[in-house]
Amino acid sequence: MKTAIVIPSRYASTRLPGKPLLAETGQPLIRHVYEQAVCAKKADKVVVATDDARIFDIVAEFGGDAVMTDSAHETGSARVAEAAEKIDADIIVNLQGDEPEIDPAHIDRLIDMQVRFKPFASTLVCPFPSEAKKGAGSPDDSSAVKAVLGAQFEPDVFEARYFTRNICPWPRDEFGEIATPSDYFLHVGVYAFSKYSLAAFAKAPSGVLERAERLEQLRILEMGERIIAGVIDRAAPGIDTPEDYRLFVARVGKGAA
Repeated sequence: MKTAIVIPSRYASTRLPGKPLLAETGQPLIRHVYEQAVCAKKADKVVVATDDARIFDIVAEFGGDAVMTDSAHETGSARVAEAAEKIDADIIVNLQGDEPEIDPAHIDRLIDMQVRFKPFASTLVCPFPSEAKKGAGSPDDSSAVKAVLGAQFEPDVFEARYFTRNICPWPRDEFGEIATPSDYFLHVGVYAFSKYSLAAFAKAPSGVLERAERLEQLRILEMGERIIAGVIDRAAPGIDTPEDYRLFVARVGKGAA
C-alpha cells in the first residue's frame, strides 16, 4: 500500500501570520515539518498543500514537493482532501504544518494502525503530564482537546469514543478538581485515512457536535464511522502563538539550517 503525508499550509494565521515562512532558526518552519515527515519510514511521499505562492515557492526552493489548492478551503482537512485527489496513494496522513518536532516514529505508528485495523481514520493520543492539574496544557484547558477512549484492541490501541474541549469524564467525587491528570488523554491532531474515507469525510456536512465543539473529528463519529487511537508517550509541542515559536527557536537554536 502506498502512503502519502500531506501537510496543509496557509499563510494567513490569526495568532501568528506568515507562520510557515518564519525562519529565525535559519530555515522556514514548513521545512522543519517537511523534514520530520520525510524521516517517517512508512511514508512513500510527502507533499505540502497550500494556496499561497510564497509557500509553494519556498518548498520548491528547498527541494520539497508542493501542490496548489483552492484558497476557499476553510479547514486543513479540506485542503488535504483536494491535494489527495492528485496523489497516487492508498493511505493519506494529514500532518499539520505547525508540528516541526513531531516524532517520525509516531507517524509510522499511525500509518501502521491504519493499515492493520482499517478503520475510517486513525489518530494519536497521549496522557496529560501528571503535574498538569490546572491551567494551560492541563485537562481543564479548553484549547487542549481531550479524547475519551473505549474498547481496547491491543495494548495502547483503542476505539475513540468522543473528543471534547471540556473535562471528560467529569471528576464528580473531586467536585470538578482533577486529581490525576495522566488519567486523561490529550488528542494529538494528526490523522491517517484511506483515500476513500478522506474523500467521504471532506464531502460530509458538519453536524451538531462538530459545530458546538469546533472539532472536525466529531464529524466522523456523527457519520457513524470508527476512529481508532494509538497511545503514545508524549505530544510534540505545536506552534500556535509567537511565544510557541520563540520557545521552538530556543530549543532548536538559531542557524539550524
